[in-house]
Amino acid sequence: MSDTPQCRFCNTPLATTFVDLGMSPLCETFLTQEQCNHRESFYPLHVLVCDQCLLVQLQEYVAPEEIFTEYAYFSSYSQSWLDHAKAYTEKVTQRFKLTPENHIVEIASNDGYLLQNFVEAGIPVTGIEPAENVAKAAIEKGVNTLSRFFGTETARDLVNQKRQADLLIGNNVLAHVPDINDFTAGLQTLLKPDGVLTMEFPHLQRLMKGNQFDTIYHEHYSYLAFTFVNKLFTHHGLQLFDVEQLPSHGGSLRVYATRATSSAHEITLAVQALLDQEEQAGFYTLEHHLGFEPQVQKIKNDLLTFLIQAKAEGKSVVGYGAPGKGNTLLNYCGIRTDYLDYTVDRNPYKHGRFCPGTHIPIHPVEKITETQPDYLLILPWNLKKEITAQMATIREWGGQFIVPIPELEIC
Repeated sequence: MSDTPQCRFCNTPLATTFVDLGMSPLCETFLTQEQCNHRESFYPLHVLVCDQCLLVQLQEYVAPEEIFTEYAYFSSYSQSWLDHAKAYTEKVTQRFKLTPENHIVEIASNDGYLLQNFVEAGIPVTGIEPAENVAKAAIEKGVNTLSRFFGTETARDLVNQKRQADLLIGNNVLAHVPDINDFTAGLQTLLKPDGVLTMEFPHLQRLMKGNQFDTIYHEHYSYLAFTFVNKLFTHHGLQLFDVEQLPSHGGSLRVYATRATSSAHEITLAVQALLDQEEQAGFYTLEHHLGFEPQVQKIKNDLLTFLIQAKAEGKSVVGYGAPGKGNTLLNYCGIRTDYLDYTVDRNPYKHGRFCPGTHIPIHPVEKITETQPDYLLILPWNLKKEITAQMATIREWGGQFIVPIPELEIC
């Protein structure tokens, strides 16, 4: 790695800090009891912004193969995300008149949580999922899945197999690729001449406005403004023709694109409206990106002050969830078992394991009823509504929820 990092899009030397969250382990590397007694690797969470193209980015400290070959995140354990996927499939099927004559490809298809809806409708699908353990779960559901990374090479292979996409889907993957140019070129290659690409990704504008620093971790190499994505797609022969603002993951965008040579889809007014909105908010200037770090430090101070006071009063505090974002929060704030007795998760893959860096034990959800804690810290705060409904029984013994972001809330 060169001493001076370069922008992954335009190769400009990177010199400007967006936010520095210190050192942190890989956020989805959950530890066994034995591994807790061995050395862990920590890497910088130092986010930079390119002075030239304004891409907010993290260096590639860890190769994707080390992060994604075996992965602990299974999309199907979130009911709200399953509902989100179902609504999407119904919407695009109707909008683009999809039939069994079409072919749908999803990149980073996880455990088949989305493609299973198309399978049920009799529409041929191909999932591309690099994590072998997760791809296996999709295959067991009847979702045709390739276990490999996506880029121009994979795209060309699929084209040679006559498996170009009428609809190409990528949800929460664009931010996860270190070679963003090769990846985007692969998207253009895999699309049929009039095919449609849809991608969802967390919106940088919402990240900054909502103090969502915990969505920064090593598998998220880029933090995306719509303005930048428009620039990226244009560079690689893709044309954005629509965009929707979504509540998922604290505020995401769903973009629609096609090949720049296609005239099959009229560009909606929403595209220019969002470009104008970001310009008015300051996303065309470097200075706008420099005010984020003080907001992050306030979140840390407020949460630690509350936890210290709660412990001084003899209150018990446990966590709900063991998401990647939660591990960023816990490590940045230095929260270990001195402040958080344990956390729980619905994913049995994590049960009996420990959070990376902090070594907080992870139990099944039933543990909360057994111990009846005074406070429940919601680590996947973007699922606050779903979790507070699921865990409403804590009210029976006077328990309360702690929501750390966008600002400390006790409810």
